[in-house]
Amino acid sequence: MKETCCLSDIRPGEAARVCRLETRGSMRRRLYDIGMIENTLVECVGKSPAGDPAAYLIRGAVIAIRRDDCRNIIVYPCDCRC
Repeated sequence: MKETCCLSDIRPGEAARVCRLETRGSMRRRLYDIGMIENTLVECVGKSPAGDPAAYLIRGAVIAIRRDDCRNIIVYPCDCRC
């Protein structure tokens, strides 16, 4: 079984595949709306100077997601690029 981590652990330039979402309610719906579903490839393209939020390339769009929300997105780190 592959080792998982949360999306907030991915550094700029690194990529990961979504394993599962552990969030509920409206945030879960928003993540689904932007295409954050199982096996989606996500690349961290940058973090703000304070480190929160971070920008992620998801299905061709760059989306800023707060660290607290990223902790509920479980991913498989990979060495692939989006």
